[in-house]
Amino acid sequence: MSAGNNFEETTSFLEENLMKPLSVKQEEIIKAETLDTKENVKEPENSGLSHGTAQNIDPHTDMLGNADITNSVSCGLELPQTHTGHIESKTFPHPESDRFLSMSASLGTQKRVCTGKKKFVCSECGKYFKTKGELTIHDRIHRGEKPFVCFECEKKFRTKGELTLHERIHTGEKPFACSECEKRFKTKGEFTVHERIHTGEKPFVCSECGKGFKTKGEFTVHERIHTGVKPFVCSECGKGFKTKGKLTIHEIIHTGEMPFACSECGKGFKTKGELTIHERNHTGEKPFACSECGKGFKIKGRLTIHERNHTGEKPFACSECGKGFKTKGELTLHDRIHTGERPFVCSECEKCFKTKGELIQHERIHTGEKPFACSECGKCFKSKFQLSRHERIHTGEKLFACSECEKCFGTKVNLARHERIHTGEKPFACSECGKCFKTKYEFTVHERIHTGEKPFACPECGKCFREKSHLTAHERIHTSIHSH
Repeated sequence: MSAGNNFEETTSFLEENLMKPLSVKQEEIIKAETLDTKENVKEPENSGLSHGTAQNIDPHTDMLGNADITNSVSCGLELPQTHTGHIESKTFPHPESDRFLSMSASLGTQKRVCTGKKKFVCSECGKYFKTKGELTIHDRIHRGEKPFVCFECEKKFRTKGELTLHERIHTGEKPFACSECEKRFKTKGEFTVHERIHTGEKPFVCSECGKGFKTKGEFTVHERIHTGVKPFVCSECGKGFKTKGKLTIHEIIHTGEMPFACSECGKGFKTKGELTIHERNHTGEKPFACSECGKGFKIKGRLTIHERNHTGEKPFACSECGKGFKTKGELTLHDRIHTGERPFVCSECEKCFKTKGELIQHERIHTGEKPFACSECGKCFKSKFQLSRHERIHTGEKLFACSECEKCFGTKVNLARHERIHTGEKPFACSECGKCFKTKYEFTVHERIHTGEKPFACPECGKCFREKSHLTAHERIHTSIHSH
């Protein structure tokens, strides 16, 4: 049998038995290996079997057996004299020989993918890799080598692919477009994750609680809730965090750095997210709307909390008394009733408060600051809450209705006070005499009988009173005297 006939039989056998379609993953590996060969492989002068040549092949020999000899990165075969080849130079005197070599290289890679072999070992850490190219890229981690440099900003990268993605920052190129909303993305990965917004797909499911996630990263962070792992530790104070981003934000506490400044008022913020939320104060934007009542919110978290008003959900329960709360913050404040903790101290009078907000509001008594002004009448208030309550005078709005008699009130506090008429509840008890009161104010005034405190002094005669209303009535005596 002639050499030409042998070659034809060999080619026919490969076409029939070996050249089955490769999977997408296999094609990606072959492509990567070919690129790695072009960039990284330098053939020695005396090229051996593993660097581009294989022993003579008998056409009647099992082709799979010979495939083990063939190197999957660079492959050449000594066929009859007219059939020589070399992948590096891409020169093939016989066109059929080119096809035979290409099929052999594909076979070598396909077989290794199927068997799961990882032939290349890192001498530094012992990690295994399927291709020489993957090992070469990994080696750069240990050597600190970053051979690919951006011409615009001179930032360096370990791989050509990383550089290509980075260059799109400068060019603005976003080659991946969403067919649903036409939003564009720089990477295929970002595009794939975005598509899950439209499809609702959440392929990463927590085995503990069954919650699904769109990305592996979100899933990994979530798992740390169950495991308690906090791998990111502050070098200053040793505090641990579940994500690198939270550690970075925390570290700014130690440095005092506020890198994000508002272009409107100049206020500085630790994170871009905080700045974005703050800017909505100037623009009035409220992008998060409640599907039940249409109310808008500046941040997603506030919408989530608001939605619990409709659902009645109270996921945070007190371990002491079992009372439920809509937010973690409300539970923390409630806990201080049991512990008696008041961690916020006024620097002027040393009065202590349970919350930072209460302290800030209190400090305005000393400073006289009233930063919240009514747009209708110009009256100013120390707190946003006081302003909101005042504005209802102008609008006539009474949001809070009694379930017993349907009487409406402008504030939640007034409603709660009213409801005690129906229930007869008097939750404020005097520790001295045991007398009970419906309101905190009545209780506070009563306590002054025992303490003798009279905080309201007349500026004219110096006489003191337990209640503001008593002082007001007294001042009229001086006013009537002066008028006569």
